[in-house]
Amino acid sequence: MNNPKPQEWRAEKLSANYIADYKPFNFVDGEGVRCSLYVSGCPFHCEGCYNKAAQSFRYGTPYTDELEDKIIADLWHESVQGLTLLGGEPFLNTVVCLRLVKRIRALFEDTKDVWSWTGYTWEELMQETSDKLELLSYVDVLVDGRFEQDLFDPKLAFKGSSNQRIIDVKASLRFNQVVLYEAN
Repeated sequence: MNNPKPQEWRAEKLSANYIADYKPFNFVDGEGVRCSLYVSGCPFHCEGCYNKAAQSFRYGTPYTDELEDKIIADLWHESVQGLTLLGGEPFLNTVVCLRLVKRIRALFEDTKDVWSWTGYTWEELMQETSDKLELLSYVDVLVDGRFEQDLFDPKLAFKGSSNQRIIDVKASLRFNQVVLYEAN
């Protein structure tokens, strides 16, 4: 498993702006009905990764205006609670993810929430590049940390291994320390 030095992995050098998949109206990638964007590319290479194909930055298809318009249209459905960013590694696909979340906030303000999974820990993200920190500022709930096969527990809600945390991003940024998310 790879452990990056602060600011070592840069989205502008790694990302090809590809997405592995888009799944509208699902119930597994966070609370409520969600639209989930799976971006391509992840250098963490966690043993036991559930989405190994998406580790390649060229897996899938290029992100397009048409896909973004479809995601926005799907989010207009009253039953949809929000967007989930996963992958791959969303924080190494900031061009795609920032473009989308900025549009979502402009259209929906805070009526739709944004969840994201990342292999970075909160502490690592706090030392990262401005694009990663900007993306984090648009996220409501973050599941952080690399998947660890030895700590896998299928009974955990919204995370694969017990080392991962479900973080309330807004509260954590406000208090300058990790505040765990409390499910509704």
